[in-house]
Amino acid sequence: MDIAARVAELKPHLIATRRDLHQHAESGWTEFRTATHVVERLTALGYEVHYGPEVLSPEHMAGLPTQAELDRHLERAITQGANPEIARKMAGGYTGVVGILRCGEGPTIGMRFDMDALDITETTDESHRPCKEGFASRNPGAMHACGHDAHVSIGLGVAQLLAELRDQLRGTVKLIFQPAEEGVRGARAMVEAGVVDDVDYLLGAHIGFAARETGMIITGGSGFLATSKLDAIFTGVPSHAGAAPEQGRNALLAAASAALNLHAIPRHSAGASRINVGVLQAGSGRNVTPAHAVLKLETRGATSEIDAYMRANAERVIRAAAEMWDVKVEIRPMGSAAGGTSDPELAEVVGHAASETPSVTRIVPSGDLGGSEDYAWMMERVQSRGGKATYMMIGTKIAAPHHDSRFDIDEDALPIGVEVMTRTVLKLAGR
Repeated sequence: MDIAARVAELKPHLIATRRDLHQHAESGWTEFRTATHVVERLTALGYEVHYGPEVLSPEHMAGLPTQAELDRHLERAITQGANPEIARKMAGGYTGVVGILRCGEGPTIGMRFDMDALDITETTDESHRPCKEGFASRNPGAMHACGHDAHVSIGLGVAQLLAELRDQLRGTVKLIFQPAEEGVRGARAMVEAGVVDDVDYLLGAHIGFAARETGMIITGGSGFLATSKLDAIFTGVPSHAGAAPEQGRNALLAAASAALNLHAIPRHSAGASRINVGVLQAGSGRNVTPAHAVLKLETRGATSEIDAYMRANAERVIRAAAEMWDVKVEIRPMGSAAGGTSDPELAEVVGHAASETPSVTRIVPSGDLGGSEDYAWMMERVQSRGGKATYMMIGTKIAAPHHDSRFDIDEDALPIGVEVMTRTVLKLAGR
């Protein structure tokens, strides 16, 4: 097969898939339409397909929406074209999908593609290309503002090519379509379900970020910050603030004390450490002692150990603030990611694959993600079991920064991602 020519033939389909997903954006754990489309496509290509509860550990599914919200999004997905039989097997947020292509004896190669959108309302500015060309999100409060629609399109393009190249492969290919990456909520649930336990080589990818030129490939992403996302729910006692203040227990002041003291946690000498209180909601009226408060925060660390230090101290500060103000507190984990870095040996293989891809114009061996990615849970599991993992960045010009309501990509990046990932698999498992 002339891979470059075949990818060029697939380009219109890749763009159409990306635009369809962009128009039907679905946030984490509600990707019912997206996931059913993936199941149907992989099945049609001859993959062994697993999805729903068999690829997700329920006790590790962090930050789930309410049951009512999950049910509402499931029904919306069906009205927007999701296969009802498949979608209802994902009820409760079980939107992960794994496609397996068995090609005899050889290594197992895993590839992760995240599927979720962000809780953002897309701009209606007529200069925004998705608006101008009619594929802006039709789902209020959900938008593909980070490029995961492109990731799914690339993943399905890779699936198509590998199915066509099956006779030239040995070993096993596992295509992992992951829900709820935003907020780092979904990868660990797939890891704890054993999805990557047999993987020898793991590839992850993101469009954009440090790769801002179309045609650029960063072969080994690094700088993954481990992170913990926590909600602290303070419960006090209401009272009349003027007539009976001594009868109240002020949850707002407990949360405020915690917010201030969280930022006083000493930073760690072994590497970067971060903490941020992003939300504080409390109170019901100016003359009522606040009985309820919610504080939402995150910790980060250059390694999982540093993040564990930050998280332990954060929980200590929160509980101490609750005790000081004589209120109750519940700390809920809402998401997490490990630290990690790419294996240079596998990144080098990606580099060789990129060098054979005619549309790649620049290859960079490493680049700093500068944030957190729950792919690191998969990376950590594979590496801990003796495998190799890397995280590539696929270059694209972008219309606005990631997570912006005006975000858009250069769709010429889609076939580049497909070709580089396909050529990498051939190098690792070609006959």
